[in-house]
Amino acid sequence: MTDKKSIIKKILNMKTIAVVGMSPRLERPSNYVSEYMIQQGYSIIPVNPRHSKINSKKSFKSILDIPDLIDIVNVFRQSQYVLPIVKNAISINVKVLWLQDGVQNEEAEQLARESNLIVVSNDCLMRWHQMLNI
Repeated sequence: MTDKKSIIKKILNMKTIAVVGMSPRLERPSNYVSEYMIQQGYSIIPVNPRHSKINSKKSFKSILDIPDLIDIVNVFRQSQYVLPIVKNAISINVKVLWLQDGVQNEEAEQLARESNLIVVSNDCLMRWHQMLNI
């Protein structure tokens, strides 16, 4: 567990997070986790093709449309939709693939690791931030 803890501390030092599948609905985990991370000083970039703005932030159709450099791609999508997201993340040289609670895709995770991304799956970024008290 200590090894995972040190990896997550390294991840939490990165500040730009694209949130794939971010919902405008306040009760959705993608929304409240993102809002929590904003309150902690992180830059959150919503990615949801159905919305042009989420919580007053410009929302992008794809991570490929984001003009800024992204450190972390935080995925709130069903597991079967992860592989194309990972391929896009690799193509724009992100550092971390984070798959939230309940999201796992072995093929996508392996591809990400082979492309030197740090991978965390089936876990919560906010929960780790709170646990490590960063």
